[in-house]
Amino acid sequence: MTLSTMTDSISITLNGDPRSIASGRSIADLVREIGLDPAKVAVERNLEIVSRSTLADVIIAEGDRLEIVHFVGGGQDDSWTVAGRTFTSRLIVGTGKYKDFEQNAAALVASGAEIITVAVRRVNVSDPKAPMLTDYIDPKKYTYLPNTAGCFTADDAIRTLRLAREAGGWDLVKLEVLGEAKTLYPDMRETLKATEVLAKEGFLPMVYCVDDPIAAKQLEDAGAVAIMPLGAPIGSGLGIQNRVTIRLIVEGASVPVLVDAGVGTASDAAVAMELGCDGVLMNTAIAEAKDPVAMATAMKLAVESGRLAYRAGRMGRRMYADPSSPLAGLI
Repeated sequence: MTLSTMTDSISITLNGDPRSIASGRSIADLVREIGLDPAKVAVERNLEIVSRSTLADVIIAEGDRLEIVHFVGGGQDDSWTVAGRTFTSRLIVGTGKYKDFEQNAAALVASGAEIITVAVRRVNVSDPKAPMLTDYIDPKKYTYLPNTAGCFTADDAIRTLRLAREAGGWDLVKLEVLGEAKTLYPDMRETLKATEVLAKEGFLPMVYCVDDPIAAKQLEDAGAVAIMPLGAPIGSGLGIQNRVTIRLIVEGASVPVLVDAGVGTASDAAVAMELGCDGVLMNTAIAEAKDPVAMATAMKLAVESGRLAYRAGRMGRRMYADPSSPLAGLI
């Protein structure tokens, strides 16, 4: 066999995703390469079932579409739902501050996120052929969440989201109305006003707010489909500053609660999930990391770990030591 033959590859579709593999591989070879036992899976090739006894004999060809399935235990689903839409990933990421669209797209893939926030900005009429976000991140594959970043009045936020709905048909949106530029804290009077108007117009607003359980409940009553309290000022990376009020918001809400703003590193995301939040939204923590793609992976794992810890139920806190090994019977 020549070197060129050994390095030949073919393109296939595996469980819905494009994949390049070495030519000459059998289905059994492929199953083993992805870490599965051929004796424990079922395989469909081009809409036809392949008998398990023949998996080692069937050679994969260019363009083949393969579906590989196995049994999983029931009760393991941990998806979450907002406004009737269900998602697996509890991490939402932004699309600002990256060095280019390619880096943004790579970080998104590493994060495992299914929802991305997008700002609504004027088209560059001087260069209408300039690259756009949609050229790199497919709005058919990801849920775009138009936001009102940079809006300081309810009227501006409402106007922005009306344009977003006209541009892409989106009704699930992220609302933020800022009070002033230094802290980027939300103006809750304007935020509540905008929430009421948008809800009446059929929008499904996920709302950025202060970490105040009273304000959170008012937003929910006004039509917010998710409450998004800040952990710390936007872009600060300070982490969650008030765990008590975040927890009170979670306990009092009947809609999803997601920490939005202030996350700096993976441990911050884990804390948010351990408090019982349904998810975390972040941008700067990933985009301004020295290696955004690696940080996106870290955030994905942190959100999953924090959620698992919350579901497991942490041990109780004690004022004094409690030995892991019994003291009785010591020599």
